[in-house]
Amino acid sequence: MKSFSTGDEGIEGKRIEGKRIEDQATGQKGAGDERIEGRPMGSERPELDDLDRRLLEMVQEEFPLTPRPFLALGEALGVGEVEAITRAERLRDLGIIRRIGPVIDMRRLGFSGVLVSLPVSDGRMEEVAEIVNGYQEISHNYLRPNDTGYNMWFTISASQARIEEILSEIRAKTGLHQLVLPTRRIFKIGVRFDIPE
Repeated sequence: MKSFSTGDEGIEGKRIEGKRIEDQATGQKGAGDERIEGRPMGSERPELDDLDRRLLEMVQEEFPLTPRPFLALGEALGVGEVEAITRAERLRDLGIIRRIGPVIDMRRLGFSGVLVSLPVSDGRMEEVAEIVNGYQEISHNYLRPNDTGYNMWFTISASQARIEEILSEIRAKTGLHQLVLPTRRIFKIGVRFDIPE
C-alpha cells in the first residue's frame, strides 16, 4: 500500500481510495525525517527479548529468499512460522521494522529515476496526492513544506519514455508546475543496525 506522509501538521490518519495518509507531525519543521510511523525515535524504548533481537538480525542480514521465508526464519530461531510472523508484525506495529522488501537495481533493468516536486496548495493536497499515488511507478510521496512552495515530493522509477508520459499526465491532471531532478549519480550504502540489549 502506497502512503502519503506529511512532515508537518495537517492530514492525519485519513484514507484516500484505500491509500493511507500517514501523519508524521512533530510540531517542528524538518523533524519528520527522524520519526518512524508517527513515533519519535528514542521515545518509550520497547521491550525486546533475545528472540526479537535474533529475528531483527536475521531480517537484516540473511532474510531467506524462499516461498515461505517466515517458515525458514522460524525454523532457524527454533519457533514456528506463526511465531516468527507474529513477532515480525509486533515489531512492525512498534515501528521497529518499517518495511521488509527487496532493493532492486533499476538501472540494470533499463530504468531510471527522477525526484519530482510540486507546489500544492493546502486545499488541493488530497486531490493531488490521489493523482500521484495512482501510478505504480511512483513511490515515497511526502509533504515537506519549505520556503520555495514546492512541498509535495515523490520519486518515479521507470523507463525514460514512461517517466515522460507520467510527468505529462500529472501536469495535465493537476495544472501544476513540476520541479524534476533526474538521478545523476547513485550512492548505495549498506546499513546494518545493531540491536541494543
